[in-house]
Amino acid sequence: MSVVTPPRADTAAARVRRRIVQMCGHARGGHLGGSMSLVEILLTLYQDVMRVDPERLDDPDRDIMVLSKGHGAIGLYAVLAECGFLPESAVAGYGRPGGTLLAHPVPDVAGVEAPTGALGHGLPLGVGYALAMRLDEAERRCFVVLGDGELQEGSVWEAAMAAAAHRLDRLVAVVDRNGLQITGPTEEVLALEPLAAKWASFGWTVRAVDGHDRDRLRAALSAPAESGRPTVVLATTVKGKGLPYVEDQVHSHYARLGERQLTRAMAALQQDTRAARP
Repeated sequence: MSVVTPPRADTAAARVRRRIVQMCGHARGGHLGGSMSLVEILLTLYQDVMRVDPERLDDPDRDIMVLSKGHGAIGLYAVLAECGFLPESAVAGYGRPGGTLLAHPVPDVAGVEAPTGALGHGLPLGVGYALAMRLDEAERRCFVVLGDGELQEGSVWEAAMAAAAHRLDRLVAVVDRNGLQITGPTEEVLALEPLAAKWASFGWTVRAVDGHDRDRLRAALSAPAESGRPTVVLATTVKGKGLPYVEDQVHSHYARLGERQLTRAMAALQQDTRAARP
């Protein structure tokens, strides 16, 4: 088993963002902002960090990723297509009659380990996976990607407490810290700060990075865990990243893009890609 070989990171992220926008152009639309903020986090996990092979989905030695913020499903689908888990035809069928991809992830989709959607369930699942890995004496890791608004769920902190109590050093949580949730800024809806201090007080190793910097993400996610301590990576991101006119905007949470909006979004992404080239 080997880590998926990455193409150039900048072009991969650009392709993923174009797929996300195209999915939001279908009849049902999609969770645009929180999927765009996830792109570098998921690409780094699948291309640089996790031991997972799209040709061996049932490999007992594979690493596990649980997308606890299940509303980021179209971001996950776009990355799974980029990494060879899904054909482009599956992504193109999102939101269309007969399409196999739903608004939230289900295990029927190649590369999806657990159903998610109701917030606050992913980290408890991760605790279970990490305990099973210990019992199996396996050299595997479980990664759980959470939204920051999701941290307002009590079950997240019950799981955080259990993970530390059971010394689950094969469990890594990644928080997509874009600062916004469906009803407004997280710090106005129900403040989370001081977030790093809270995780540390629960017995976790805390690493804070720019969530759009793949080098820093790779370093934080690949670094060995402290013995007996779970790890959380607080990844600061921008909701709607890549589309300047919706970045950091609450209304980017869900979008149905008409033909003109889709054309505008694709043009903005093309411009962003050209600007990113050396």
